[in-house]
Amino acid sequence: MRSNSYTLIFTAAVTIVLGLLLSLSSTALKQRQDLNIENDIKKNILQSLGFSASKEKPWNTETVQTLFAENIIGIVVDEKGKTVKGKQPQDLNPDTDPNLYPVFIKKINGQVEGYAIPISGKGLWSTIYGYFAFEPDGKTVKGLTFYKHGETPGLGGELEKQWFRDNFIGKRFIDEKNKLVSIQIVKGKVDNNSENAFHQVDGISGATMTAKGINIFLLKNLQNYEGYFSEVRAGGGI
Repeated sequence: MRSNSYTLIFTAAVTIVLGLLLSLSSTALKQRQDLNIENDIKKNILQSLGFSASKEKPWNTETVQTLFAENIIGIVVDEKGKTVKGKQPQDLNPDTDPNLYPVFIKKINGQVEGYAIPISGKGLWSTIYGYFAFEPDGKTVKGLTFYKHGETPGLGGELEKQWFRDNFIGKRFIDEKNKLVSIQIVKGKVDNNSENAFHQVDGISGATMTAKGINIFLLKNLQNYEGYFSEVRAGGGI
């Protein structure tokens, strides 16, 4: 019959080994999760700027990383729209850099083809995260994506569908007087005869509160970049 001390030592050894294995697995899994999150964010930035996958050439992790590295430049701007030297988007901490904002620039063969900025805010049930892209004129929407939310499938959840996001392309968030007016999601269909039609998109049936939330936080997010929009329109954007 084995002694109590042998049982205790054996149990302790098994516990330590299992704990070590679990710790290693958790670390490896977290690294994989972090990579997936990073890849999903980069994919959404690319999509907002007009890049798209195809059935013949679907995106994988390597494809997304390569496309991003070859075509996207990340900068940081302050509340006046000036570029902050020595700062990259990944360096920003919301707690210590509340007035600094990331910008992602699509640049191909030396030519700027668009800009993307992060947007986020409360919908009906959740915080909604996405990217808003605009053309080099600093006035026109180039694209929009949403990559994380908890809105109701089939209702507010339609915000992630391409049919809804495509409504924003070509709309203008700056008016004729160079005033920021954002883009408003209306209830029902846009009246194309209205003077505000260029600043509005069709709503989502049954998702009034989600749309209201997007309207509020989109304007608030764009206001943070108002100085940078002016820089771009004046030819000062990279």
